[in-house]
Amino acid sequence: MKTPPCAIRALLEVENPPQLIWEPAAGKGAIASVLREAGHTVIASDLVNYGFPLDFVGDFLAQAAPSGCECIITNPPFQIIERFIAHALDLCPTVIVLARLALLESRRRTTILEQRGLARVHVFRERLPMMHRHGWTGPRASSAMPFAWFVWQRGHNGPITVNRISIVTTR
Repeated sequence: MKTPPCAIRALLEVENPPQLIWEPAAGKGAIASVLREAGHTVIASDLVNYGFPLDFVGDFLAQAAPSGCECIITNPPFQIIERFIAHALDLCPTVIVLARLALLESRRRTTILEQRGLARVHVFRERLPMMHRHGWTGPRASSAMPFAWFVWQRGHNGPITVNRISIVTTR
């Protein structure tokens, strides 16, 4: 799914991720490119090479974290989002995921939402431009769907902070 650059810039307005970041669902490089432009070192990988220069190709769910990597920032496939997040949390102390706000719903997500260090949810004030997975031929999502950045920090035990952010940045 192509993540709009404004969504990544909005994240960088409210979070200060470490220098080295892994983007394990890099796709065509939307997140990795903006993070690199902001001065971060990004290890980009994906299950399939869509033409963006990847550091490696492989199934994230079968991977170990690259050496020295302490942060994952990604927009994972929603069909496997629980497994994706759980694996990311096993690998890195900081995990930041762009997902539909509906991620907060469902009993089956209780473990990742309430017991794995979810610290902050940055909800967009505005709707993001429409996003669809490369090659998707199914129903088109409407731009009326709410999205948020979900931030996990290993060891966080306090309440989850909900913050409203904007795709209109001040930088």
